[in-house]
Amino acid sequence: MLKLVLLSFVLSAFASPAAKTLCDVSDVKVQAGSLPPQTAPTSFIALGVGTQNYTCSSAGNYTSAGAVATLYDISCTYANFDATADVQNLLVLGQHFFITNPVNASAGISPKWDFTSRLGDPQAFVVGARIDFMPAPVDPATNIDWLKLGAVPGQGSLASEIYRTDTKGGQPPASCAVGSKPITVKYSATYWFTGGKF
Repeated sequence: MLKLVLLSFVLSAFASPAAKTLCDVSDVKVQAGSLPPQTAPTSFIALGVGTQNYTCSSAGNYTSAGAVATLYDISCTYANFDATADVQNLLVLGQHFFITNPVNASAGISPKWDFTSRLGDPQAFVVGARIDFMPAPVDPATNIDWLKLGAVPGQGSLASEIYRTDTKGGQPPASCAVGSKPITVKYSATYWFTGGKF
């Protein structure tokens, strides 16, 4: 009977929307090339799969219009993760998208990572502001930059820092015909979340 109770408890913990992750990564250091080092323990490691979005400027080049991505938990397998693996078998942590800059609406858009559905807490999100960047170490003409971002104060409690590394794809063509429609470019990246209350 005790075994059944324990098994039921374990299974319910994994099935709960508030379950954080199957692996503790607080001792794992962010692998971020030449970007500034993290200042808080790692909380989550996620695979982001989605699109970078662009509009054609009056100068005939593409400018960023944000991104959308689904974030999958790879905390248990980050060291040997195969980006070609079937993401359908991974736990969805949340969503990544852009919102109007919450501090200064005239400043454009800001990135947001939202885990509220998975963690069951309305503060399980973060809005970021870029601290630093570096070109992707491999094929930067195809792969978007690596980034370090800091949390915008008062905009969620998910993390104090966000890193984007191991990028694949996402870069737009070098030029566009003025008046062209917006485009989306598929990409994937590893997102590291440090600090936060989760």
